Amino acid sequence: MTALNARGAFKSLPTGLRDDLLNAYNEIIKNYAERRWEPAELNGGKLCEAAYTVIRGLADGSFEPRSKKPRNMVDACKEMEKESDQPRAVKIQIPRMIVALYEIRNNRGVGHAGGDVDPNNMDATAVLYMSKWLVAELVRVLHTLTTTEAAEIVEALVERQVPHVWSSGSKKRVLKSGLSWKKGALLLLLSETGEVAEEDLVRWIEHKSIAVFRRDVLRPGHRDRLWEYDETTRTIHLLPPGIEAAERLVHELSARG
Repeated sequence: MTALNARGAFKSLPTGLRDDLLNAYNEIIKNYAERRWEPAELNGGKLCEAAYTVIRGLADGSFEPRSKKPRNMVDACKEMEKESDQPRAVKIQIPRMIVALYEIRNNRGVGHAGGDVDPNNMDATAVLYMSKWLVAELVRVLHTLTTTEAAEIVEALVERQVPHVWSSGSKKRVLKSGLSWKKGALLLLLSETGEVAEEDLVRWIEHKSIAVFRRDVLRPGHRDRLWEYDETTRTIHLLPPGIEAAERLVHELSARG
């Protein structure tokens, strides 16, 4: 990961605005993982308002202390195109993504009665990935990073609350019985936002042999690019394909009840 850590990603923003942005983002992630489509989509609207406040602040040279909803979001985003001294991401790309996300919030059966479509997995998935893109772009333009570096930071921003994983202090346990060691590892790694020590993962999953777990689970998962397993530092870090696999597993387990 880039030297910029997750905590410092939005350090330049006022505390209230930063909290509004990250709280909305984390609620989208949490609700999506729990298959709560309507709350996930509703928080897309809150994220839009925070993201707009950030880009408006970039253009104005100062930030509002808290997220501020413009009178007309579409018109306000179109006005951003007049900011000729701003990079294209700030004046065009981010505003247009905000408009698309806000449209789902307002006119797909989420924001009020009478929408065309009931809240559903398809729309919530669109909200999820548009939200990740928006937050990653904000990180990128605030810190002049590559898209890859920004995406890594965004994944680390998530305060993961994973169903079927119990945690208390330094202890974690997979509550769903009958899962393979690989699936248990995916759930446990999803519940963390950074590197996990090998000894901690083995302790959490209650495997009897680190050597066997290393051979049968960690190395194959590394080869499959589910996680990065550093055999020098003995740490594991979930990679994007692993995050996707773990999220699919959460959805499958939740669907079974």
